[in-house]
Amino acid sequence: MNRSGVPEPNIEYAPKHYICRRAGGPLVLDGRVDKTFWEAADWTDDFVDIEGDLRPKPTKQTRVKMLWDEEYFYFAAEMIEDQIWATLTERDSVIFNDKDFEIFIDPDGDTHQYYEFEINALNTVWDLLLVKPYRDGGPAVNGWDINGLKTAVHIDGELNRPDADNRKWSVEVAIPWSSLRECAAEGRPPVTGEFWRVNFSRVEWQTEVHDGQYRKVLNPETGRPYPEDNWVWSPMGIINMHYPELWGYVVFAEDDTPATFELPKDEQIKWELRKLYYRQRNYFEANGSFTTDKTKLMGEDEWIIDPMIETTRSLFQITAKASDGTGVICIREDGKLWKE
Repeated sequence: MNRSGVPEPNIEYAPKHYICRRAGGPLVLDGRVDKTFWEAADWTDDFVDIEGDLRPKPTKQTRVKMLWDEEYFYFAAEMIEDQIWATLTERDSVIFNDKDFEIFIDPDGDTHQYYEFEINALNTVWDLLLVKPYRDGGPAVNGWDINGLKTAVHIDGELNRPDADNRKWSVEVAIPWSSLRECAAEGRPPVTGEFWRVNFSRVEWQTEVHDGQYRKVLNPETGRPYPEDNWVWSPMGIINMHYPELWGYVVFAEDDTPATFELPKDEQIKWELRKLYYRQRNYFEANGSFTTDKTKLMGEDEWIIDPMIETTRSLFQITAKASDGTGVICIREDGKLWKE
């Protein structure tokens, strides 16, 4: 059991949401997002820095569309870019060492058993399954592959050509439910009206041209590249994508469903339990034990829950009443969250 501290994100709980409508027909992937298939889908809000308002807005636009049908979860991403480059060609390479686009999916919202997908401008992919977030001990299952995955990249310009008129690159991804259902509630695809937790990230490196080729800008003090920028759809308040509780809400809808979403009260209860989980883990790191005194964790903040805390020497469980008044929502020391 990992009992180290867990940084608490510096953000108000307000994840983005997206109404994902049904596709009107099959998708023929070519990486282009300006075709009839995608007309029924709205663009997400433009991406922001991973830390949200704590950092300046990205200098280049990124946005995404989503659709679904009986077989696939579809994604389209458009990235404005005047320096289009990629180097990695082997599947399951660490793709974020290039500029890339990333998809994160937690089907049942318990922050365990979720998926990560990365793709670069060479259409090289890295797909993996996370048993738990790294903060809770992981591990990442690199050998897991999305069977039936379809991807395509379109480059508006020229790849690895600094002298070209580069404007943007875009990707299309079709992930079959037959792979995603593995970590989903009841082992099934979503149904109309349900939501999954999803987020996206774009990794952008500072790049310069040397001898006619792109290379990462090096920090003269360290001799290493400057840290990458992480631009995301739903901000995290921390430089770490592996906080699934902060990902956006993607609601699966029919073609004519109104584009509205109201955060269920249980989701706010889950967030307050999550804050107590951060603080309980940090309390252990500072004191060598967990506490049953909720005032030491709740402080002067305002809360809608009245939690019950149970501990042993190495474990804890925090429970609060669900919004329906009959069930309870629980979280434990490894971050697993559930309703009973």
